[in-house]
Amino acid sequence: MGQKINPKVLRLGITDQWRSRWISRGNFAKVLKEDVLIREFIFRHHRKSGVDRVEIERFNDELLIIIKTTKPGVLIGRAGGGIEELKKKLKKELGLKGNPKINIEEVKHVNLSAQVWAESIADQIEKRVSHRKLMKQALDQITDAGAKGVKIKIKGRLGGSEIARDEWLYRGSLPLHTLRSDIDYGDATAYTTYGTIGVKVWINKGEKFQERAHDKEF
Repeated sequence: MGQKINPKVLRLGITDQWRSRWISRGNFAKVLKEDVLIREFIFRHHRKSGVDRVEIERFNDELLIIIKTTKPGVLIGRAGGGIEELKKKLKKELGLKGNPKINIEEVKHVNLSAQVWAESIADQIEKRVSHRKLMKQALDQITDAGAKGVKIKIKGRLGGSEIARDEWLYRGSLPLHTLRSDIDYGDATAYTTYGTIGVKVWINKGEKFQERAHDKEF
């Protein structure tokens, strides 16, 4: 199972939390679809802003969008102009009602964010940078940042080949079946003249609840 589903979904309530937090009042499908569209819009239009994850909270008619990013200044803009512009676009494109609130939170450990690395590699592939070079550089930087294990996989018509294939690099430990392991996962798509190329990144940040395990021994 650990090999076939999103590592974050498998660990919800253990090492990760839900991205959407609200209670359905009979319109579950509509609200869920709106959450998906909000995330897709933000990731699509702010790809170079280092967005790690988008969390959404709802209480009654209030909507709070929490954007965790490695480049908060890019999203906030001058005197908060970027946030107001994002609100206007969300209302116009997705038809959001009311006055949604947007909070920007900084991700401190930049090199340990799988989603940021996936987006960065996909962006460089679109600029025709060698995928093998990108994978090796990313692997070195993530390992130097303190990761216990890393895996990077790229799939598609690599280098313009006639037949699609996948290539991957692996280093360290990546226990996907160990639920206490904090596995970060991110994926992105590069759009090239040869077609789309998928990028997936797994980062093992170590085990959580280690102290509890040691306590049981005593």
